[in-house]
Amino acid sequence: MATKYLDLTFTDSVCRAQKQYYGSAGTITDAPERDPLGQAEAEFIAARDSFYVGSISENGWPYIQHRGGPPGFLRVMNETTLVFADYKGNRQLLSTGNVSANNRLALFLMDYRNRERLKLLGHARVEDARVHPELVAQITDPKMRSSVERLVFIDIVSFDWNCPKYITPRYSAEEVEELAGPLKRRIAELEAKLHAVKT
Repeated sequence: MATKYLDLTFTDSVCRAQKQYYGSAGTITDAPERDPLGQAEAEFIAARDSFYVGSISENGWPYIQHRGGPPGFLRVMNETTLVFADYKGNRQLLSTGNVSANNRLALFLMDYRNRERLKLLGHARVEDARVHPELVAQITDPKMRSSVERLVFIDIVSFDWNCPKYITPRYSAEEVEELAGPLKRRIAELEAKLHAVKT
């Protein structure tokens, strides 16, 4: 567990709640300025095809948004920087507007199949994609490139891995096909043999 994450999230009110329910509160000392991403985090991020991002509006309300794309669409640029392309959508621009007023973000990355999740805290900035044509070409699928409007850069401050408890395993259509493929092929073989015996 990254120390800076707990340093940021164990606020006074959180510690009071811990004391109320458990009799004591977590104490964090000597937390670094940030917890850089390591190889395990980078590999996990590169394998994700979606994530959830939370931002805070000017009136204090949280907003959570889903982002999806091909595996690796959330790119690790270095140990403290992530970037992803933001596409044309419903024209509400809630997260984009929120970040312009308060650049703090929380990201949830889920691996339902393996019951793993990675939480990230960072500061975001949104830039017009037309300013970075080379980067857009580097990180996006050519078929989607014309739909890119913005690039979102995230300066990671810290991260935390959660335990698998209460994560219900879920599988994508591709994962189901991967798991069921050998069974389907075996069924087809047996059906062919049965058909041969009958004729």
